[in-house]
Amino acid sequence: MVNTDDQMVEAERAAALALLRWYIEMGADEAIGEEPVNRFAPPAMAPRSPAASNVNDAASPITPPPVPEATEPGPAGRAVAATPPAAFAQSAGEAAQSARAIAARLDDLAALEAAIANFEGCALKRTATNTVIADGNPAAPVMIIGEAPGADEDRIGRPFVGRAGQLLDRMLAAIGLDRSGVLITNVIYWRPPGNRTPTADEIAACLPFVLRHIALVRPKVLVLAGGTAARALLPPGPGITRLRGRWFDLAIPGLDQPIPTLPMFHPAFLLRAPERKREAWRDLLALRARLDELLPVT
Repeated sequence: MVNTDDQMVEAERAAALALLRWYIEMGADEAIGEEPVNRFAPPAMAPRSPAASNVNDAASPITPPPVPEATEPGPAGRAVAATPPAAFAQSAGEAAQSARAIAARLDDLAALEAAIANFEGCALKRTATNTVIADGNPAAPVMIIGEAPGADEDRIGRPFVGRAGQLLDRMLAAIGLDRSGVLITNVIYWRPPGNRTPTADEIAACLPFVLRHIALVRPKVLVLAGGTAARALLPPGPGITRLRGRWFDLAIPGLDQPIPTLPMFHPAFLLRAPERKREAWRDLLALRARLDELLPVT
């Protein structure tokens, strides 16, 4: 006679295995947390602070700090002076300090790419297939900085080549640009497992190379695609939903003049929320207008 308890245990085991197989078939094949999560535990009942969540900022999953007055928009749309957050640009972490020392010695793009490819200070490199640095034209007037490589980018070794990259290409074409007229990179050079949001330490380890890249390229305009890029390069403040469409004059180490900088929604966010494309179109028109102001008519 079969014990009923044994039958229940076997049934639960079979159900758990079936669920794991389904997760793998759906692409959830990587753990992204250091500790397991008990999904059957009762939810915490503590009230959430309004500052702990920004429901309108779906493109920026990391909660921003309180908004300082310095990041409020200037009068009549005037650009706001900005510098990269000290928490990232001056991080005391060992990897960040090493990256700053290396980046300070780089005098050209070839040396920069070699230094990034050989850098061992970011643990993401150990789980990534490729180091993804840049795509496009280093002499272009526009530099676009996104978040991090995804699965397609990690496989191919170029930024913005998946569905989000295809949308970005269409967005650029709508204002008369293509990849020969822009340079595209990210604030992180290796794919985070499961496409999770990069941590503060990971951003701090890569940011010295990002800043040196900007200084070497000297673009006329910077575009920050998404909340993670904006959080890495703009002073602490609101999320991307409130930042997008505002101009900032971003001071970059090694450059004598700040760079006009425009935060926008990340194309991946627009794929999830197509109703926000109207706002993205306004930002693209603002980018086109600024380029027409800055570039001589030929």
